[in-house]
Amino acid sequence: MDLKTFEIACWAALTEAAADPQAGFRYLTLATVDAAQRPQARTVVLRECHDVRRTLTFYTDVRSPKWQEMAANPQVTVLGYCHERRLQLRLVGQAECYAAGSAVARNAWRTLPQHTRQTYIAGPPGEALAPAHETPVATAAETGESRFGVMIVQVNMLDAYQLQRNENQRALFHYPAHGERQESGWINP
Repeated sequence: MDLKTFEIACWAALTEAAADPQAGFRYLTLATVDAAQRPQARTVVLRECHDVRRTLTFYTDVRSPKWQEMAANPQVTVLGYCHERRLQLRLVGQAECYAAGSAVARNAWRTLPQHTRQTYIAGPPGEALAPAHETPVATAAETGESRFGVMIVQVNMLDAYQLQRNENQRALFHYPAHGERQESGWINP
């Protein structure tokens, strides 16, 4: 496979995953750095992928630690492995966070099904659950929208590693701010 075909296949797999909950790259690992400079990683759901602009979109609760970590240091790494394709993708970039009230968050919120919206009504992510008798009952006015945020990662580097029986292939792609490939090449697996 030539370099350009490999790159196109990688981005196509991500684009497919954003539209298909059963796709191999639908659930990715997002890595950030916390206030104590410790790496933090968690699974996120890929909501959109724009292969031309080289962006990945995820949703989160603005009260979550990852939101605070990206506000302090927007440099992130996104890692995925698709068993079916035997393909690992490591994407490095900068996250832009859009909180409730922004046009980006409002537009994304409108597309969410009710069962997904419900996840933003509960208490802050990572905090202990309150006993059932202390849990406030959500009112009709509490939709969770004020806690909803959108993270868009502008990818500036893609490290793609294709596992094969005889000859593994690995390539590195660098992108400037607007997404067109700046430089690339095959590297040792």
